[in-house]
Amino acid sequence: MEREFAFSTVDFERVRQLIYHHAGISLSPIKQDMVYSRLARRLRATGKKSFSEYLDGLEHGNAEEWERFVNSLTTNLTSFFREPHHFPIFAERLKKIGTRRPIRIWCCASSTGEEPYSLAITVLEALGSGASQVSILASDLDTNVLATAQQGVYPMERVEKMEPERLRKFFLKGTGGQDGMVSVRPELRRMIDFQRINLLDSNWPIRGPLDVIFCRNVMIYFDKPTQYKILSRFAPLLQDDGLLFAGHSESFLHAADIFRSLGKTVYVPARGGRGEN
Repeated sequence: MEREFAFSTVDFERVRQLIYHHAGISLSPIKQDMVYSRLARRLRATGKKSFSEYLDGLEHGNAEEWERFVNSLTTNLTSFFREPHHFPIFAERLKKIGTRRPIRIWCCASSTGEEPYSLAITVLEALGSGASQVSILASDLDTNVLATAQQGVYPMERVEKMEPERLRKFFLKGTGGQDGMVSVRPELRRMIDFQRINLLDSNWPIRGPLDVIFCRNVMIYFDKPTQYKILSRFAPLLQDDGLLFAGHSESFLHAADIFRSLGKTVYVPARGGRGEN
């Protein structure tokens, strides 16, 4: 099938280098067709005639286009209560801490909001009125998905697998022009602060100690050295017994000096200790 724009191996390697250095994402060689289809849209939108022209402009520091470039190449697959085995573990940790002090949580792959809202629902179910002591920071690299997350409005099919009682308690059904949509209730929104954070940035707007970090299905986009660097920054942000939740396909055996496994892709700092970023 003939392509609208020429896209050589050199162009692809250039894209791989740019996204790696800017966002730490390691694109597999098999992603060439995906990269073409997503970035061809940016060429059309910017009026560029070739990938080399587009990438030249990117490298000359167009901040807005950098954001669109990164947004185009990040994948945001998510759902409410995805990888459900983690939520009972999370709930037990919340109950163990109880209401004796504030609880701080970081969800660092917010995507369109299903995960942080699932965390907020779990907090309300576990702590009831004590949930007022809990704060959730939800971050993502992609500003488009963060905008969706902040709105908290979803098509009905996104929640159709949720238990009816949970759906009734935590969502509002749309009417009129919003028919077929649901909106998260205000008490969930109030618990969450949405921010754009690039895990490769030298400074994160976060201070410890945190009780829980959810970083699920993020590390698969980074190579091992980048994973190690990020994990080494996570550990001092956590309480001595703070928990790090990872995705089902992620393993941190190469960072056993930083985190030790509790099983079920849940980790705790290997040496403990608190610190700040």
